[in-house]
Amino acid sequence: SAPPCGCFILQRWVPLIVLLCVSARAVDRSNFKTCEQSAFCKRQRELKPGRSPYRALLDTLELSDSRITLQLINDNNKVRLLLELYRLQGNMTRVKINELKPLKPRYEVPDVLISDPITETLSVVSQDENSLVLSLGGKDQRLIVSAQPFRLDIVEGPQVLVSLNSRGLLAFEHLRARKDTKSELEQATEQENVEQRTDEDGQIKEEEDKPGMWEETFKSHTDSKPNGPSSISLDFSLPGVEHVYGIPEHADTLKLKNTDGSDPYRLYNLDVFQYELHNPMALYGAVPVLISHSTDRTMGIFWLNAAETWVDISSNTAGKVRVISSEAPQTDVRWISESGIIDVFIMLGPKPADVFTQYASLTGTQSFPPLTALAYHQCRWNYNDQEDVKSVDQGFDEHDIPYDFIWLDIEHADGKRYFTWDPSKFPQPKEMLQGLMDKRRKLVAIVDPHIRVDNGYKIHNEILSKNFYVKNKDGGDYEGWCWPGNSGYPDFTNPEMRAWWASKFAYEQYEGSMENQYVWNDMNEPSVFNGPEVTMHKDALHGGWEHRDVHNLYGLYVQKATADGLVERSGGVERPFVLTRAFFAGSQRYGAVWTGDNAAEWGHLKISIPMCLSLGLAGISFCGADVGGFFKHPSAELLVRWYQAGAYQPFFRAHAHIDTPRREPWLFGPENTALIREAIRQRYALLPYWYQLFYNAHRTGYPVVRPLWVEYPNDVATFSIEDEYLIGKDLLVHPVTDEGATAVTAYLPGKGEVWYDVHTFQKHDGEQSLYIPVTMSSIPVFQRGGSIICRKDRVRRSSSCMENDPYTLYAALNSQGSAEGELYIDDFHTFNFEKAKQFVHRHLSFSANTLSSRNLAPDSQFSTASWIEKIVIIGGSQPSSATLKNADDTESALEFEFDSTLAVLTLRKPGVNAAADWTVILR
Repeated sequence: SAPPCGCFILQRWVPLIVLLCVSARAVDRSNFKTCEQSAFCKRQRELKPGRSPYRALLDTLELSDSRITLQLINDNNKVRLLLELYRLQGNMTRVKINELKPLKPRYEVPDVLISDPITETLSVVSQDENSLVLSLGGKDQRLIVSAQPFRLDIVEGPQVLVSLNSRGLLAFEHLRARKDTKSELEQATEQENVEQRTDEDGQIKEEEDKPGMWEETFKSHTDSKPNGPSSISLDFSLPGVEHVYGIPEHADTLKLKNTDGSDPYRLYNLDVFQYELHNPMALYGAVPVLISHSTDRTMGIFWLNAAETWVDISSNTAGKVRVISSEAPQTDVRWISESGIIDVFIMLGPKPADVFTQYASLTGTQSFPPLTALAYHQCRWNYNDQEDVKSVDQGFDEHDIPYDFIWLDIEHADGKRYFTWDPSKFPQPKEMLQGLMDKRRKLVAIVDPHIRVDNGYKIHNEILSKNFYVKNKDGGDYEGWCWPGNSGYPDFTNPEMRAWWASKFAYEQYEGSMENQYVWNDMNEPSVFNGPEVTMHKDALHGGWEHRDVHNLYGLYVQKATADGLVERSGGVERPFVLTRAFFAGSQRYGAVWTGDNAAEWGHLKISIPMCLSLGLAGISFCGADVGGFFKHPSAELLVRWYQAGAYQPFFRAHAHIDTPRREPWLFGPENTALIREAIRQRYALLPYWYQLFYNAHRTGYPVVRPLWVEYPNDVATFSIEDEYLIGKDLLVHPVTDEGATAVTAYLPGKGEVWYDVHTFQKHDGEQSLYIPVTMSSIPVFQRGGSIICRKDRVRRSSSCMENDPYTLYAALNSQGSAEGELYIDDFHTFNFEKAKQFVHRHLSFSANTLSSRNLAPDSQFSTASWIEKIVIIGGSQPSSATLKNADDTESALEFEFDSTLAVLTLRKPGVNAAADWTVILR
């Protein structure tokens, strides 16, 4: 949510009013720092490429089974660092750099890695006075440590894959005592360090204090910086690479831009009111993962640091047209973080799928949502009361539009006290929930992490008594302004606090809640209306750590604690559904994200595609954008086009600002209602395919929606495409995102492949740009020849009503006349698929005029009432007969019809159970 108008008032019980004004048009950039205004970013950027002052002390080498360590020294100030190198299972290398003897411990990010990565032996191949060569295993992979200046290179045979500190931008600001406030102990420690740091001449080059090292002011806010400067930086060079992706969240192109002469991309979770498009400003979430891709190789860099981070991208081919050039392409990436240590994972691919597997092995895979969460969600700020909810629910039935979830924003709670209900607007929440349950529908209620400071509020009093609030720099409870007025912020970095929070979702604790109620965590960057950059002060305290160390983790912890609560309330049986606005690496394990407070503008519709594709590349598949745009009021055309696009994105929710006119799907006239209905119905028909893809994402880490280059890594034409994408590998979608469009041009990849229009079954060759005339009813979607996709064409009022309905198989044949696909079925909502192996997983294949279903999981046990009611074979030929052969070898003839114009064969009523073995033979 965001402020309802240009100015808004926050009230408390005490007679205190704060008036906050915001721009009604777009983001007020002056509220957010540029690199020049962020002292550590400015300092680090002043360091230009050149010879590094760091030297590796090869005589300090220590070798064990799991790692190699050696010391680095900065020849300017004589500060020593500890370098740790790990070879990890799965073709990854981990590089850690910390101070050898820090004044106090530096923060290392917990809870993001799912376990300690499995190491493999690093062996020394050779060593001389200026270099060390280590074996990384097969394919002649080597890690070369150069001593002076310090540099790391990972090579494969003669090819350099990646170089670290090749531009000399390693910079590690060591912790130090402030000169004017040193204690006797610090003076003694400093003296010891000075003795260690003097050179042969007894000289030491200590950095001069620069503005912002020990205190920094932005607007009216002062950051006390009690630990002084602590920032880190390291550069990576990627020879042969022109295309890099990832590091979400930014409202920008899929391919990352060159940042020379502009701000770096910023990773710092912020509540950005009415964000602008096409700039590197920080948004609500941060995943410090960058993917590089060329025709030779795909690789990834995972920078495990939760502090404010800036990423510079520099390409020697940016803006150039290379016709004939002796200069090989190269992209240089520089990471700058405010605190913590350097802890980086280099994922060496070599294929896109390998990088996804590697990253998933570190941070986990996308959570497997209940099926209903993949259906359509209806939301606005706010549905006014129980009658309003009932009326909207009935409106969907009256207009024959399916939906699964209705959502309640902040106004549903009693005075914005989360875990409560407004007694006048929602006096009987269980009655409301039961009414939805009777129709097999569900509800989401918002629970934000800012807690109203009010001694009549049970949640606040419990947090206070348990001392669970974040502290300010002086040790008192940190308070700031958010929706309820004066608010406290629970310390979600504390596992005891998270366990307590999770317990509040128990049905007996969260009064009025039921099993068909799920949760939305908004404002969890955290948003603090009167804080610096609308967030928490960096010198606030989480136990022994400053907020600056943990900032980008806060939202992940909120979502984790909430998801844990939903699991616990069911006794560990039910899969949770939690939507979060703020996120970090690993957030994929806990639910869905959305792109925040967008606007009803065509540009925001367009940008939703690369924003979600970027998130998918960084592990977070369950992504969507507010359909229709949160701010402003969409035209009927924009709303229809957004429904058509949203129906083919993973998270499908309409949402709107409190000040906008109502925009339920039937309020724009019968023609537009019909168009929206059709888009939503297409989503419901494809739910089996979406569900199967999320199951595979949960098992493998592969993104559900993918840029074309992921499946066509050698087709350079796909590398910058961001207006179309693949769902899995078998559906290609090119949403219409231009006002007044009468045509789109879609690129169909794959030399020798064929694609079929899913609406008309028209066949098109791959590796071509296809001109497609469009009308308002058009949603250009193509099925890949060689694939079989399962659908449920009997669409009902909710996905739960369709659970036992029959399947229709759509087999689109390739040029060899074959196709294959999968069918996945379970109970659609519990963990039994994992805990008890209760699921159906079938492999479907068509070859040599025979279609068969084979069990992919013979050790699983699950029965389904669903059956196969129809089989559509696209691109085939007319048979003289069609015979169904069951597992018991009984045979029966099938009815069929053949459309010779479209080459489409339809087999009717095979009637076989979806979990059974069977074969259809065409003669």
